[in-house]
Amino acid sequence: MRDRFDGVQIFVEAVEAGGFAKAADRLKLTRSAVGKAIARLEERLCVRLFHRTTRTQSLTEDGQQYYERCIRAIDELRAGESLLESGRREVAGRLRVSLPVLFGRYCAAPILRGYARQHPKLELELSFNDRQIDLIADGFDLAVRNGALGNGTSLHARRLVSQRKVLCASPAYLAARGEPRSIADLSEQDLLVYWRGDHGLAWQLPDATGALIDISVTSRLRFDDLEVIADAAIDGMGLAWLPHWLVRDRMRAGDLVELWGDRPSATIECYAVWPSTQYLPLRSRLAIDALAAELPKRFDP
Repeated sequence: MRDRFDGVQIFVEAVEAGGFAKAADRLKLTRSAVGKAIARLEERLCVRLFHRTTRTQSLTEDGQQYYERCIRAIDELRAGESLLESGRREVAGRLRVSLPVLFGRYCAAPILRGYARQHPKLELELSFNDRQIDLIADGFDLAVRNGALGNGTSLHARRLVSQRKVLCASPAYLAARGEPRSIADLSEQDLLVYWRGDHGLAWQLPDATGALIDISVTSRLRFDDLEVIADAAIDGMGLAWLPHWLVRDRMRAGDLVELWGDRPSATIECYAVWPSTQYLPLRSRLAIDALAAELPKRFDP
């Protein structure tokens, strides 16, 4: 039975680290050892889990499906361990969590508030900021982050959920300006751009083949708040590229219309991040488990 699980941890680490070399660094193994472990796993499963080139590895369709099942199994094991430990120890003490402003307010904070209600001796501090803070320097136990994490080695991370992005506009705007059919058509449209500092966030949209490409967007209409962009889109000021969870109710109400819904859409990964340590406090571990269990339920269509 043990042989059936050999290589699973290495496989999951390779996916989440973004490659064999980074997984080897995290696991304190050689790149060769990681590659051989995954090759043995593929041989046992009789499928190819990764597309390999000389420099990169990417999941095959079978690999993606297997990864998702592995994550569910690992989450169940973690939940079981937490249940056993919580029966022996009480959740108490201070937990400081950094959250993105809108995602934190609408998606993560309700879950963490419920977690605090379950544990009366927990001191919960939530801080909302779209700036990527330094967890260690700023004294945070945990952060929720959206997007790429970078290559820092002083942090651990756990994927929580994927957020689908949608291209949308108001019915009035589309009636007046017409619906763009291609990326090239966007040059004739007003775009509502998320802007931080001196640059805008690139949009990731499908080209004629369906492949997602990054598009540098410029506009006279620039905002550093996604909810203001959604409001501007409802007012008929232009096209917006926003998280589905933020505009889902607005689309159901008919205030916004999703464009290109039959085409591939980009997603942004959400992670729980915490300082690297040999011992993760129970209050932190159970908070991460709660987020991992509950966030996907909030992202159903």
